[in-house]
Amino acid sequence: MNENTTIEKMRRMRMNTMADLYHASLTENLYREMHLDDFIATVIDAEWEARQNKNIDNLIQRASFKERAAATDIDYTASRGLDRNMFERLLSLGFVNRRENIILTGPAGSGKSFLAQCLGVKACQMLLKTLYLNTGRFFDMVKMARLDGTYHKLLKKIERADLLILDDFGLTPIDQQARTALLDIIEDRYGKSSLIIATQIPVEKWHALIGESTIADAILDRITFSSHRVELNGESFRRKKKLES
Repeated sequence: MNENTTIEKMRRMRMNTMADLYHASLTENLYREMHLDDFIATVIDAEWEARQNKNIDNLIQRASFKERAAATDIDYTASRGLDRNMFERLLSLGFVNRRENIILTGPAGSGKSFLAQCLGVKACQMLLKTLYLNTGRFFDMVKMARLDGTYHKLLKKIERADLLILDDFGLTPIDQQARTALLDIIEDRYGKSSLIIATQIPVEKWHALIGESTIADAILDRITFSSHRVELNGESFRRKKKLES
């Protein structure tokens, strides 16, 4: 048997981790004490884990997060009304399996975006397709897509996400095109996949914010009754860090 040929075949089949371990076993006398079936299981497990990690990295990259937020970095000690038990239940992602939504509200700097992205990164780690959108930029994308005829393609891309995050909702005006787009994506996702909305605007003010009563009613009816509410308070983390620096 030509070991170099075997390694080259592994690499051509993109089994790079297996190739590396097999090469190490030959050149560094590793795994000599293992039974053959244990060695095969070890290299297959290593290849599987490497591919899973690559899939996760790809999902995180495609999600377009502002930051790679980690659940281990969540500050539960700050006085902002974040219940640890409740949020850790959300991090288990049962709400995604049940096609439920999350509404994160609170003042600027209270950590809404960070928490939303923690949930998004966790979803990617569970191999769920996730998409993060700044709402204002999304509305700009809608206008451009309508002009160049790619609007339905944009909706299909959003629809394919198991979890959609709309951040900074309500910070930019919502015109007719934006209202229609918002209704379209919520209608597409209703009962099929999950949505997280992070906003400074309390839910009770959304109706007036959205405008056009019929569309506002339709949007709110599909979001609010199937949503977990996380209401944050307290001073801005950004301001606090600036004062401490």
